[in-house]
Amino acid sequence: MGGEGILPRMRHGSPARAWIEVNLEQLACNLEELRRRHPGLKMMPVVKANAYGHGLEAVARVWDSCGASFFGVANPGEARRLQQAGVHTRPFILGPAFPEEREEIVANGWSSIVSTFEEARHFSELAGLYGKTASLHLCVDTGMGRAGFLPAEWENMGKTLSRLPHLRIEGIVSHFPAADEDEEFTRAQIAEFERAVDCVREYFPLEYIHIAASAGLLGYAAPSCTMARPGLALYGFPPIDTDLNLKPALRLISRVTLIRELPAGHGVSYGRAFITNRPVRVATIGIGYADGWLRSLSCKNVMLSIGGVPCPMLGRVTMDQIMADVSNAPEAREGDEVELIGPRAPIGQIAEKAGTIVWEILTGLGPRLPRVYLEG
Repeated sequence: MGGEGILPRMRHGSPARAWIEVNLEQLACNLEELRRRHPGLKMMPVVKANAYGHGLEAVARVWDSCGASFFGVANPGEARRLQQAGVHTRPFILGPAFPEEREEIVANGWSSIVSTFEEARHFSELAGLYGKTASLHLCVDTGMGRAGFLPAEWENMGKTLSRLPHLRIEGIVSHFPAADEDEEFTRAQIAEFERAVDCVREYFPLEYIHIAASAGLLGYAAPSCTMARPGLALYGFPPIDTDLNLKPALRLISRVTLIRELPAGHGVSYGRAFITNRPVRVATIGIGYADGWLRSLSCKNVMLSIGGVPCPMLGRVTMDQIMADVSNAPEAREGDEVELIGPRAPIGQIAEKAGTIVWEILTGLGPRLPRVYLEG
């Protein structure tokens, strides 16, 4: 066990009902695997949303020691947590910053996107007050529609921004909205991004040129790019098929809290959405939607692994507990571990049954779940 995590036992000695295991060594291996396939390409691991549910500080320390170029975060609050954790890699604010947040970004030397001339002027003014230079990446909208300078602004973008005295435009960034769904649009988007790069290159050196998150990195090549922003792939859940050796670093585990024999005709959970049609051996398990186990998984024939035996979840997910049929697992006992996400319970299948995506499952794993960090 690593020293970073919390053992699956609460401080007063009671065993945790559910927890997350994270293999830190596997996270390092996944980054090395991406670098092996893309030599020379800088990497910005995306650690927003509590490192996709894995635990921000512990995960960032791993990749910090691997020499990441930036850490992608959603807001200054996440950047602050990295700084307080002693992480040396610079945070990069992936989304627009409120005017009230820009001062902290400048004062700490963090980097951020900039999408409008108004934002850029404000960053320059703040940097001047601090006697600093604000390091920014121009965000260009090539089809995502979420942030960035629009194509009509690209021709004058470089000239206008070069007049602001306290800015260092160190990079240019865009984002794929459909790299895992629409190849034709994505390739057209790459061409547009290259045009944007050409529009500003004569004004700024553009050390960091990046458009690809995980799907874009695994499926496409943008000629001018010098950096990528992998997220899901780094955690071992590549969003598209790949021959890379990327392995999940996370397991979600709970415990059986109770086992009872229910007779035929007995309801299970709220709404009596499931009624036994025979005597059933039912296990109660200590996890629910308050932990991030989605209520939309109710009555979807989700299989849980108890002692290596697949056991169907029964009825509706409740706030703190779920039930499963362990009639085919006669060795199951109270206190046994239940694997909900892991090698025997693939997260892709869970997301499909919930009608959602892997990103939502991971980032929804709540703070009530202790994270246990393994270093081997």
